[in-house]
Amino acid sequence: MSDIKIRATMTGDSADIKVLMNHPMETGQRKDAKTGQLIPAHFIQTVTATLNGKPVLTAQWGAAISKNPFLGFKVKGAKAGDKVNISWEDNTGAKDSAEVAVA
Repeated sequence: MSDIKIRATMTGDSADIKVLMNHPMETGQRKDAKTGQLIPAHFIQTVTATLNGKPVLTAQWGAAISKNPFLGFKVKGAKAGDKVNISWEDNTGAKDSAEVAVA
């Protein structure tokens, strides 16, 4: 099961896409309260969005992005029923993706 929630709705001639990604987004600079040891860095590095298999957004992120990041953007020329796919890869090699049809 994916930890990505996507909502894609038509607004005029554009698709309004909203994405919520469940991820801890650790910077590697915070200490564990019990042990005093640094919590290892664990953050999303690359986010990619496609519309019907064609890339419409690529983002390079770092440790400064908040826990459970939200991403919102618009895509001109989309139509109801088009497939939007969001995928990410983090600095540990973990990956996730989800797809939804534009409503």
